Amino acid sequence: MITAQMKEVLTHYNKGLELYKSRQFQEAMNSFKKGLEIIPDDGPTLMYIKRCKEFIETPPPADWDGVYIMKTK
Repeated sequence: MITAQMKEVLTHYNKGLELYKSRQFQEAMNSFKKGLEIIPDDGPTLMYIKRCKEFIETPPPADWDGVYIMKTK
């Protein structure tokens, strides 16, 4: 059963994911952070915030297909 809290987090997460895929990394990070206000330790949300920060600092190439390539193990 999905709680009302989880539904709200998923709304912010899905919006963040849309923005992320369209290369709007700052807006995506803002949406993900709204989800963290509800569930502060949500792992997938924390991961995407980290990726957004990386792409804000070093944008992906113009032909980026949305796939994240890890730089370290």
